[in-house]
Amino acid sequence: MGAQQSKLPEPADREKVLERLEAQLETLKLSHNTRVVDNEYVYLGGEAPPQYTPIIAHKQDISASTIQEWEKELMEDPKNRLALAALSSNPANAVLSSRSATISDTQTFNIKIPIEGSPITNQAQSGRCWLFASTNVFRIAIMKKYRLESFQLSQSYLFYWDKIEKANYFLENILNTTDEDLDSRLIQTLLASPVGDGGQWDMVANLVKKYGLVPQALYPDSYNAASSAVMDRLITTKLREDAIRLRSLSSTSSATDPSILKSVLSTEKQKMLREIHLILTLMLGPPPAPDEPFTWEYNDRDGNFCTVRTRPTAFAKELSDSRTMRALGGTDVHSLFSLVNDPRNPYKRLLSVKRLGNVWEGRPVTYVNVDMTTMKEACINMLKRGMPVFFGSDVGKYSDSAKGIMDTRLYEYELGFNIKLGMKKAERLMTGESQMTHAMVLTGVHVVSGKPLRWRVENSWSDKVGDKGYFVMSDAWMDEFVYQAVVDPSVVSPVVRKVLEQKPKMLELWDPMGALA
Repeated sequence: MGAQQSKLPEPADREKVLERLEAQLETLKLSHNTRVVDNEYVYLGGEAPPQYTPIIAHKQDISASTIQEWEKELMEDPKNRLALAALSSNPANAVLSSRSATISDTQTFNIKIPIEGSPITNQAQSGRCWLFASTNVFRIAIMKKYRLESFQLSQSYLFYWDKIEKANYFLENILNTTDEDLDSRLIQTLLASPVGDGGQWDMVANLVKKYGLVPQALYPDSYNAASSAVMDRLITTKLREDAIRLRSLSSTSSATDPSILKSVLSTEKQKMLREIHLILTLMLGPPPAPDEPFTWEYNDRDGNFCTVRTRPTAFAKELSDSRTMRALGGTDVHSLFSLVNDPRNPYKRLLSVKRLGNVWEGRPVTYVNVDMTTMKEACINMLKRGMPVFFGSDVGKYSDSAKGIMDTRLYEYELGFNIKLGMKKAERLMTGESQMTHAMVLTGVHVVSGKPLRWRVENSWSDKVGDKGYFVMSDAWMDEFVYQAVVDPSVVSPVVRKVLEQKPKMLELWDPMGALA
């Protein structure tokens, strides 16, 4: 505030200040209901003087007597006794569920894509939501082109190739970070989840470009695709062991000729990848070869028997042919990109994450950071075209999977516990309170007076949850817990598209934007 900072008046001046204040109150004819207390406070008509929190010495521990005092005061209030009876005997979310939110979150929408994917998919006991969400977007193009009533792409096909690519990506990262201490944050983050089930849009784009797509009928789920925990643990253990070996070889061979050392490390890495391939193949089954032809037989929606003979890579390229793009309102699914809402970082800024990916030297994970209004407008434009929208969110917050509702008003925690929960979106990201945990698909929205009120969501948790597999998301929930939406460049402004040309701001691997859905 400059050289003359504000300060309290000296004691000698205090009486003069009070005198002038009293004179002004007299002038305003308020003196009849004014009193001065202890020559310190002036207050009006029977009001108590300001209450100040007494100064209490800081204590590092907490005493049992203090807890007893708090409990006594707590139990003196009948509302707390009622809350105790309810909350100690029932699930908190059941007790505090908002009836009004449940009633208002209806499955009615005035904008909805004409063809929704069928059947509702089920990722079962695996973390493959991003593969289900992305293939649920891709399949709309195929259903329109081949006039199908229902259809699924093989999520396991992409799952298989993602695992082996992630194993290679991990080992390359280990070889590129041998100068880092083993207990450094970077190495520990790499070791935490070498081949986790999660992923991002750009990662699935890498897989589709390199390996293509196949119908689910040609490569259905194995047991370990639907329940991946044991397989993941085994591969993770093996890769951690491999990381130690590669680091040891690198450090103990410092006197070796660099070209010889590189050859030794390359040979070892190939042996390691072959072991990972063995585990994957035995637990998931051998997948179709990307460039080998397959034959797909199906019945179209009129019951006609049809046969398609093609290769996985060629099948994927059909998503961009002129006929398919016309059916999708001009959308090329291979050109879709990610918008994110990260209020910690400047908007209209390109973001990326260091050492995050699956295919080495493939398409990097990038996000165009925008405000929520821009993101929602783009989503609505996609839905008007008849295209579903892949999005990433923190699904565990204020959601009920049985009812299929995601709404910030769903649970009355503040009312039930007489507390205030006031974190902003940026604060939740900065403190680890929230991040992307799940990918789903938008298929509809209800807009009133130009503003969205609720969104229709296609999940991948089977048709046994929500409304036959579909959820309702309130617009307020979208503001707070949706972080990503994948859209076509044509549904955003030229200014937003221009951001894709920027050199990205690189976030650390452990940043919340590095979370895999």
